[in-house]
Amino acid sequence: MTGGAPDPDALASYSLRTPQDVFALRRTGQSAAEALGMDRQDQVRFATALSELGRDRLGCEELTVTFALPVEAERVLTVVFAWAGGTKAGPDLEPASRLLNRVRHEAGDARHRIVAEHPLPASWTDGPDARGAVVAALRRHATPSLADDLRAQTRDLISALEETRAQREEMRRLNEELEETNRGVLALYTELSQELEETNSGVVALHAELEEKSARLRETSEAKTRFWRNISHELRTPVNAVVALTRLLLAPGSSPLTDEQRRQLSLIDASGQSLLALVGDLLDVAKAEAGQLEVNAAPTDLRALLAQLGAVMRNTGPSDVTLLMPPSSELPVSVTDEALLTRILRNLLSNALKFTERGEVRLDVRVEPPRMFFTVTDTGVGIPEAELSRVFEEFYQVRGPLQRVHRGTGLGLPYARTLTELLGGTLRLSSTPGAGTRVEVELPFTPAPPTPAPSPENIP
Repeated sequence: MTGGAPDPDALASYSLRTPQDVFALRRTGQSAAEALGMDRQDQVRFATALSELGRDRLGCEELTVTFALPVEAERVLTVVFAWAGGTKAGPDLEPASRLLNRVRHEAGDARHRIVAEHPLPASWTDGPDARGAVVAALRRHATPSLADDLRAQTRDLISALEETRAQREEMRRLNEELEETNRGVLALYTELSQELEETNSGVVALHAELEEKSARLRETSEAKTRFWRNISHELRTPVNAVVALTRLLLAPGSSPLTDEQRRQLSLIDASGQSLLALVGDLLDVAKAEAGQLEVNAAPTDLRALLAQLGAVMRNTGPSDVTLLMPPSSELPVSVTDEALLTRILRNLLSNALKFTERGEVRLDVRVEPPRMFFTVTDTGVGIPEAELSRVFEEFYQVRGPLQRVHRGTGLGLPYARTLTELLGGTLRLSSTPGAGTRVEVELPFTPAPPTPAPSPENIP
């Protein structure tokens, strides 16, 4: 196998005439692959592919093989087999194609070529020294005998078998680890599935229990609402009769009464009025819970409402307590339910007067469209912090010395909050024991539409 390098990109070029040249080509290709930094497996693949191509074309006229590293092309080692002609059939590229990256046949008028390309390792850096090392490896060969080549191929085959055996052993170990991992995953999945099934069973049972309790609570609430509605209706008739008969006895045209009789009848009348108001509150609470209490919004003169409320509430508290109402001249007309708003403020003022022994109870009104605020403050006994979360429970009363004097039902604040929410507002309460209580009612403010001016023909 004689060599030369006519091409600038070529590293070395050899003629192939005998089987020994093909044997030398195999060793030369493996040396070049080693110099380029290819791993052992790629070296064997590359050398075997060149040997197959050389054997296939051996006997063609002027057969040469050239090793080249193109300078300005992709990073590949190029091996070109070229020949002038001959009686051999077209080249069989299939064996080499399985081992190399690209193999192609280029037919020409004068010469034919097989171009085989294989990528360079990423670690190889092009340069004069690196190319010189590859050229030295290409020249570092001897013309071997058939026995030498067979021995070399046997060594390569043994080395490849050793690598294959090591890879098979590593694959077996990895498979065992994977099987062990799969068994662990399967056991964990089974355990999690059992826990999830138990949890789901518990959730289903709890859901069924909650549904049953919810149904019982709904039935209880409906029964309570029916009871309140019925008892309120039943109580209203006799209470109305008591109040009506008392007023008849107190009327100016009735039979003369002594001062003591008149005083006692006045107490009966006041008690009847209180009982009638309580029955009305109970009926309203029952209607609100049943969703039957309707809001009748209409233009409401806040000045007239608060003036009337102040006149009614002024004499209901202790003599040492002053009731302060807002100036009526500053209050607008708002579209709201006058009856419900009156009941809210009446309950809050009644509570404040009931639990204030001395000082003052104040009602302040602030309008900041689109909201309006009614604030009731007092200087009474206040509410302990531990009780603040329970004052809105129906029928609950804060324990204290004044509860023995002013016994109530515990409906005032819950009733006021229920009506406030019905009007689309919120009720907030804060209190300090011994310093007083502050309740703020925030409601929507809708100004009343202006009254149309009378037409000239209607003016007298």
